[in-house]
Amino acid sequence: MSGITAIDVTKRFNGFTALHDVSVTIPEGSLTALLGPSGSGKSTLLRVIAGLEEPDAGQVLIGSEDVTERPARARGVGMVFQHYAAFKHMTVYDNVAFGLTIRKRPRAEIGRRVHELLELVQLEGLAKRYPAQLSGGQRQRMALARALAVEPSVLLLDEPFGALDARVRKELRAWLRRLHDEVHVTTIIVTHDQEEAMEVAGQIVVLNDGRIEQVGSPRELYDSPANEFVMTFVGPVNRLGETFVRPHDVELRLEPDEGSVEAMVERVVHLGFEARVELVRDDGQHLLAQLTQEEAEQLELERGQIVYVRSSRETVFSEAARHPDQPRSG
Repeated sequence: MSGITAIDVTKRFNGFTALHDVSVTIPEGSLTALLGPSGSGKSTLLRVIAGLEEPDAGQVLIGSEDVTERPARARGVGMVFQHYAAFKHMTVYDNVAFGLTIRKRPRAEIGRRVHELLELVQLEGLAKRYPAQLSGGQRQRMALARALAVEPSVLLLDEPFGALDARVRKELRAWLRRLHDEVHVTTIIVTHDQEEAMEVAGQIVVLNDGRIEQVGSPRELYDSPANEFVMTFVGPVNRLGETFVRPHDVELRLEPDEGSVEAMVERVVHLGFEARVELVRDDGQHLLAQLTQEEAEQLELERGQIVYVRSSRETVFSEAARHPDQPRSG
């Protein structure tokens, strides 16, 4: 198990700069998410760390060793992609055993390791099945077992759940978190899904246009965003001119009070323990409010109802944070 450090990494493709002097530290044993929109550079950074892309400048360290010039096979890295290319003619057991087999490990060791991993990823009863006989979620768990079989120093996951339906993705997020708590391998997961990053990762690296906007815990990014981009990308937000307000910081009242403005309820969506209320203010601005079900029931909200809104917390960024000229690294 090793930490990962990228130092001033730059990567260009045919004149396009995908990464601009990116520096970031992934702590040993952590589960870190690289989060950003399409084209932000997150997968490129992962591939540079893996050795699948060579940086035009900068260094990559795994532990204390500079691996910038090493090929991928010599970096001790396990990788899982969104579309996992399993060996279709091999059983689940043989797929997981593949890396150990080509390394000519003793048969007894291979058997012991594969059975441990299949139990860990909850596939112990499916060892004799073929990939075509597995669900999408089961195939990804097999992919993770195969990546872990050779005991990599780091585990790199590139949108591993992106091709799965929402219910299975949610199940696998919780499963991945539990798996990491057991194996403690330094892990990076690439995702464009904010909820996924917030749910599984202890540290999130937010990228945009090939630069790091902010590095921090999910709570730090949500409560103390460094700039407009992070505020609007990490979690829902209302924008009122230069002011930003999270939906859970929007308060609704049936009677006007100091600082409140009039708004009309356009829609109420009940989602389990919470209710999301879509509103339009008297100045035409649209707002989203997030209430508990108890709060929503007390207000008896209906479409077309007039309510009074105010914010309990507002965020306003400085000119530098709104229009940053320099890359932000962490």
